[in-house]
Amino acid sequence: MSTPKVAIVPASTDDLENAVRAGGGEPTDAAADADALVWINPRDPDGLRDVLKGSPARWVQLPFAGIESFFAAGVIDPDRTWTCTKGVYGPACAEHALALMLAAARRIHEHLRKKKWRDGGFGSPERRLEGDTVVIVGTGGIGSALVPMVEPLGARIVGVNRSGSPLAGAERTVAVDRLSEVVIDADWVVIAAASTPETHHLIDARIFELMKPTAWVVNVARGELIDTDALVAALRARSIGGAALDVTDPEPLPEGHPLWELEEAIITPHVANTWDMAVPELTAMVERNVARFASGEALEGLVDPAVGY
Repeated sequence: MSTPKVAIVPASTDDLENAVRAGGGEPTDAAADADALVWINPRDPDGLRDVLKGSPARWVQLPFAGIESFFAAGVIDPDRTWTCTKGVYGPACAEHALALMLAAARRIHEHLRKKKWRDGGFGSPERRLEGDTVVIVGTGGIGSALVPMVEPLGARIVGVNRSGSPLAGAERTVAVDRLSEVVIDADWVVIAAASTPETHHLIDARIFELMKPTAWVVNVARGELIDTDALVAALRARSIGGAALDVTDPEPLPEGHPLWELEEAIITPHVANTWDMAVPELTAMVERNVARFASGEALEGLVDPAVGY
C-alpha cells in the first residue's frame, strides 16, 4: 500500500504528527485528501460529522473509549472503519477504581471532613480489602487491569460480562444476566463496562436491594450505567455501604444535587484518566494503528457499529 495520508483534526499536535510518521503515514491538514482521520475532540461529534462530509477517509480513530455521544449523534456508520481507545486507558482507570476502594475502606472521605482528632482503636470502622469479594462488571481494559491490582490485597474477584467468558485472575466469571446472583455476596461492585442501550441503568433499585448493607458501588465507566435516583434512595436508606463515583448521571453533577450531601458518597470529577495521562497512550496507539493501516493489518480498538462500542 502507498503511504497513507492521515489528517489530525480539528487541530494537530507535534506528538501526533510524529506518531503518524513513525507509523509510516504522512500527516496532512486536508481532511478532504486524507485516507484516515485522527479526531482528537471527544466532545464534538457534530464537528466530526461536518469534517467527514468532505472526506474520503476510510478509517477514523477516536480519542477515547467512551464513544456513546458519537453513536447518539449518528456519526458512526458501517461504511468506514472506526477505532477508539478501548483497553488503552484501562490501567489509569483501574488505578483510580482501586484508589476509591481504598479510600472508602479506610474511611478517608470521613477523616477529611473532620476538624479535630478522632480516637481510633476498638470499634473503628476502617478495614482492609483482604477477604472481600470484588465483583467487576465489565472485563475489558479497565476490568482486566484492575484484577492484578486487587489480587495482591487478598480479595476474591468475580467477573461479569456479556458472554460469561473467563476474566483472567477471577475466581469465576458470569454473564451479565446473572449479575443479581453475584452482587448478593459482593463487598465491592466495580462498574467498568461500556455505555450502550443494554447497559443503561444496569445498576438499578433491584440490584441495590440485593447488595449487602456494607457493600460499596464504584463507578469509573459511565454515569448512565447507574440509576442515580435509585442510588440516592439506597444511600439515604443506608441499604448499601456507599458509592464512590468518578462519573455521574447527570454529568457534570450540578451544585445542590443530593449526592454532594450524602456522607457515604465519594465523588471525583471524571479524572480517572485525564488528558495529560491519555496523550502518551493515544499517541502510541496512533503510531501502531497507522502502521497496521499502511500494511493492511487489522486495527487495534475496532468499534462494532452494530454493538455500540
